[in-house]
Amino acid sequence: MGFFIEVVLAGLMAGLLYALVALGFVLIFKASGVFNFAQGAMVLFAALAMARLAEWLPQWFGFDNPVLANVAAFGLAVLLMILVAWLIERLVLRPLVNQDPIALLMATLGVSYFLDGFGQTVWGSDIYSISLGIPKEPLIVLGGVFEGGVLLQGDDIVAAVVAGALVLVLAVFFQKTSTGRALRAVADDHQAAQSIGIPLRRIWVIVWSVAGFVALVAGVVWGSKLGVQFSLSLLALKALPVVILGGLTSITGAIVGGIIIGVGEKVAEIYLGALIGGALENWFPYAIALVFLLIRPQGLFGEKIIDRV
Repeated sequence: MGFFIEVVLAGLMAGLLYALVALGFVLIFKASGVFNFAQGAMVLFAALAMARLAEWLPQWFGFDNPVLANVAAFGLAVLLMILVAWLIERLVLRPLVNQDPIALLMATLGVSYFLDGFGQTVWGSDIYSISLGIPKEPLIVLGGVFEGGVLLQGDDIVAAVVAGALVLVLAVFFQKTSTGRALRAVADDHQAAQSIGIPLRRIWVIVWSVAGFVALVAGVVWGSKLGVQFSLSLLALKALPVVILGGLTSITGAIVGGIIIGVGEKVAEIYLGALIGGALENWFPYAIALVFLLIRPQGLFGEKIIDRV
């Protein structure tokens, strides 16, 4: 029983990390109605900025305090992602206002390739580390309940706390603020939102800035765990089943979907892998997503859209 709980908790922590990436997809889709193919590239770009700035700032200003370097690097990376958001709105999205959604979809694909290449040109293409001072030694809990206790990773616990805090803040932002309601109105209909005075350009800058901040948090958490490398952008692929399962319009769904996918892939790998072969962790989440597409295409918490003709 203790081992089963350990597997479930490991899946829970992994799912919350996937959910951090999925939140970026949900934010952009809620504000524009377009799936953002650039989210994985934004995670990589933000993580590279954080890692390299934390390395360069002590050299530039002659201090050796790692905490100060990380705080300064994070602040500069946030400003950089806001600048990236403004440039995307100004150069990519503004010319495509009121165009077909496929045009915006292809634009985000182009942004993805650009950020991948430009980020590695500016920051470098090696494997970099982000040290947040989080103890990486495993923790043994419930030793008095289960023989040998339950093994937990300290960085996974921190990631879970960060993900929970982000979900709470974003849920309040979208549901309780006028800007959040304007974001939902823009997602429903660009022209109708503009007709009642909602500034579409400002809304897009805000939502891409928020998505950039979420990408930075996800990149920092994943980078501190796995190292900052090109494969970090592929995290977007692991987030796809999460948003399909939870729903493209639901922040809560991103978290619930992440938990289901994370726990499902871990349990399947451990308990089914020995029966039908290994590597279930690589394809099991997509099998779950396919089932949901057939049964409930809008996901668990997504909005069901009915078009009348």
